[in-house]
Amino acid sequence: MSTILVVEDYPVTQRVLSLTLRNHGYEALIAGNGLEALEVLEQNAVDLALVDIAMPEMDGLALLRHLRADPRFEALPIIMLTASGQDDDRALALSIGANGFLSKPASSQQLIETISQYISAG
Repeated sequence: MSTILVVEDYPVTQRVLSLTLRNHGYEALIAGNGLEALEVLEQNAVDLALVDIAMPEMDGLALLRHLRADPRFEALPIIMLTASGQDDDRALALSIGANGFLSKPASSQQLIETISQYISAG
């Protein structure tokens, strides 16, 4: 079973994403911000990360920069999530090394289709 790290500070969105992933055969781990995500990644192997851009303590762009600078995570598929959908966020995230980008709220189908471009549920 593939494991996905959901890095999202809003509890309702955490639950919705987690449930959607589990319903499609993925295991979901949750982190509330970039610092928590780094702790989770030290303890767990993950196949992909869904990372919200706007979060307290360490935002998604700072986390993305950190992961891309670490040889252990430079190849980890990272899909950025944001409520803004702004083109400048998208361009910046992609230039830093994001693999994909979804605007919230993304449909379950859109989420799973994007993830399946990088990993399978099995």
